[in-house]
Amino acid sequence: MTLHPYTADAIQLLKQMIAIRSFSGEEKDVADLFEQFLKSKGLNPERKGHNLWVKSQNFSPDKPTILLNSHLDTVKPSSAWTYDPFCPTEKDDCIFGLGSNDAGASVVSLLAVFRRLNETLQNYNFIFSATAEEEVSGDGGVASILGDLGRIDLGIVGEPTQMQMAVAEKGLMVIDGEVKGRSGHAAREEGINAIYEALPVLDWFRTFQFSEKSEFLGPVKMTVTGIQAGLQHNVVPDVCKFMVDVRVNEFYRNEELFQLIQQKVPGDLKARSFRLNSSFIPVGHPLVLRGEQLKLSKYGSPTTSDQARMPFTTIKIGPGDSARSHTVDEFIGKREIVEGIDIYFRLLNGLNIHSI
Repeated sequence: MTLHPYTADAIQLLKQMIAIRSFSGEEKDVADLFEQFLKSKGLNPERKGHNLWVKSQNFSPDKPTILLNSHLDTVKPSSAWTYDPFCPTEKDDCIFGLGSNDAGASVVSLLAVFRRLNETLQNYNFIFSATAEEEVSGDGGVASILGDLGRIDLGIVGEPTQMQMAVAEKGLMVIDGEVKGRSGHAAREEGINAIYEALPVLDWFRTFQFSEKSEFLGPVKMTVTGIQAGLQHNVVPDVCKFMVDVRVNEFYRNEELFQLIQQKVPGDLKARSFRLNSSFIPVGHPLVLRGEQLKLSKYGSPTTSDQARMPFTTIKIGPGDSARSHTVDEFIGKREIVEGIDIYFRLLNGLNIHSI
């Protein structure tokens, strides 16, 4: 397989990435690698913390801007790996190593496409960014540099989607709840059992359906994932605490949904954060229409990404398979990178987003 020089660079850069530990919050060394690589190719990256970005040549405020973003950090490997997770191991067409699939292949592919697009005249600006803390939705990641990037009209978020178009992504909100009773001796008719008081509340979260359902994401999904009450067998518990995982479709902002829940549920509720909102791109957007011409499919993603931190139109698409993310012996096929770069380029080259 004869590779374009930028594609060969991408594969080599991915191997170098794998060899560097880059857990969330510890991305300095891999950010150094990218900074040195960009400078070696005559580009002028900017940097903030462990985040880097570079703008296209002839950048103009009169043009719309597309952001090409993916992340540098990885989760920690489990002890069940049979390969060394920090040694890029090639077998057949595949490269095994931590972060190879999520999301090393995406970040090096987007960089290769940035370099190709930078050689041509486009009717939009574009920015490549490689950012930190995606795996923990950290404030030191992409959210910390959005103010430095300026107006963004469209974001391409590189994550393993088998190069299909995730046109919507569920948001995430975690709610901590507390229902109160009154303590008493379990042997006598004393107290108000907080567990019993909480049962209809928990059942509401199990059964209630919000009215707006998404074509791609379905309904809002609420799941009680933890409960805590009682310390002694002979004491009626006076407090029942619980937590709820809420996956939000594009029809609701997290804060709005929380207010609706508060109106319907007795007890004390507190959302841990409102920041991980649902994301979507209109199906009539020029990028989606271009993707359909390329025979790419559309779907809704149940998992969160840096899209949740981006307050502008985004789409999630990248080489690799989400089913391999955070798994033992994670890998990416070299052919997946080749095809990913080709599809990215055909999606973006000559794209007209002025009419949006």
